[in-house]
Amino acid sequence: MKRLFSTAFFLFWCVFALAQDQPQTQLPRIKLQLGMYQIDTQVAQTPDQRSIGLMFRSEMPAHEGMLFVFEQPSTQCFWMKNTLLPLTAAFVADDGTIVNLADMKPQSTDSHCSVKPVRFVLEMHQGWFAKKGFKAGNKLVGVPFKP
Repeated sequence: MKRLFSTAFFLFWCVFALAQDQPQTQLPRIKLQLGMYQIDTQVAQTPDQRSIGLMFRSEMPAHEGMLFVFEQPSTQCFWMKNTLLPLTAAFVADDGTIVNLADMKPQSTDSHCSVKPVRFVLEMHQGWFAKKGFKAGNKLVGVPFKP
């Protein structure tokens, strides 16, 4: 019986450890709009979803991103440990206004923070905002943002 329990625990641990290194691709999705561009956005709203974010993902379509939703406005800081794709983080106010942008290097523990308290952070491929001419002050439109 003890051996059976030990084997079961070992198998559970192996599955749990493997699951920790897998990208999360089945989060709820919403559409956001920035200028004339539509963004297919996965929404990370629980602490576990936010902590994994875009980690372990080796590819992502150009028109997709991930929106991190926090309960309260706060200075939000992000890093890129275990994140393979170069990303740009848009720190976003409640009304959808981009507060600041930060380019983030893959697999780095450098911290990138909002310049003021926000509840939303949208991660896109690095350079997506710049290539389309977007910067701080531009406004995202979508369900999460108050009119």
